[in-house]
Amino acid sequence: MKITPTLSAYLAKRYLFNLFILLMALLAVIYLFDTVELIRRASKRGDIPISLVLQMGIFKLPKVGQTLFPFAVLFSAMFTFWQLTRRYELIVVRASGFSVWQFLLPITAVGILFGVAQMAVINPIGAVLIGKYEELERTHLKRQENHIAVFQEGLWLKQAILIESDNPTPPAIDETSDGNITPTQKPELISGYVILHAQKIKQPEWILGNVTILYFTDNNTFLQRIDASTAELNKNLWHLRDVTIHKEHSAPAKEKTYQLPTTLTRQDIEESFSSPQSMSFWKLPAYIKTLEQTGFDATGLKVYYHNLLSQPLMFSAMILLAAAVSMRPPRSRGTLPMIAAGIFIGFIVFFLSSFLQALGASQQIPVILAAWSPALISFLLGLAVMMNMEDG
Repeated sequence: MKITPTLSAYLAKRYLFNLFILLMALLAVIYLFDTVELIRRASKRGDIPISLVLQMGIFKLPKVGQTLFPFAVLFSAMFTFWQLTRRYELIVVRASGFSVWQFLLPITAVGILFGVAQMAVINPIGAVLIGKYEELERTHLKRQENHIAVFQEGLWLKQAILIESDNPTPPAIDETSDGNITPTQKPELISGYVILHAQKIKQPEWILGNVTILYFTDNNTFLQRIDASTAELNKNLWHLRDVTIHKEHSAPAKEKTYQLPTTLTRQDIEESFSSPQSMSFWKLPAYIKTLEQTGFDATGLKVYYHNLLSQPLMFSAMILLAAAVSMRPPRSRGTLPMIAAGIFIGFIVFFLSSFLQALGASQQIPVILAAWSPALISFLLGLAVMMNMEDG
């Protein structure tokens, strides 16, 4: 017997309503805890208004919220099946000649559509909000003055620096008459910034190639340009080689080596790149290509991208697992333990997914295996249990 559109719509609406209510409850709890933590961090600064903190809490919601989507799909499906079973609605449906696959289809379809929406719509919107949150956090909470970005043209880095008012290059060294080497008197230091551009990055040595450094004062007055064949970050210094210094109204000066002080570390640079959560699903392929062309390792982003692609399959797997532990007669023994087992399975899937993604990001297993195997294993497990329940 073919399931009727009315019954399909009823089952889909019931599940969609429960999913919406659970999502709103989870997001409210996340917002509460995140806001309390942001208020604690903002209190150390003293000059951040509460309105900005509340706004940052909203912007941060997608960061944790999207991680909990599989749990929301699982628990809302379990609650929906429990409701339908307790009210004997599923028993009536089964008695009418419908198979378990027929009344699972509308709910599974909702899960798949939600997975597609999360991948194609919710994720891009969430990426914009997370990007705004990270910018506000960097400006108001961390007070970072360094800005780093990677484009097709290479790596761009901006950092604050103290510049000598008369000459932005390092002070000269004089040799006194007694043979001792002493630095000449240092001119007055003024605050400014440098913009560093590198076309290529060699990892893991972290050697930049074809480097250009532009010096500016805080009022954006250009001072000089430095070109170097390579630059290596080591112990709070950029070590440049084969340097050419271009100053206004002066002939280019060549130096074998040059050192630029910095407060950055390799970890700072890696962490300053756009986090995967702040990148839209639609922009990820181009950004991954840009990183690879520049010389950075984009394996972690590839795992994240394929994990997004696997969301529809993961959500349908969560629904099958929910059905396997919830669709039992209301008077049968062991219902509560089975529901607890379903919750346990959900957490196992989450930790398995996180573990495999970490292995994939570290290149210990292939990207496809790391991103798709949790969803595929969960789907096959739920399918096997349901087939055993339905067909014996």
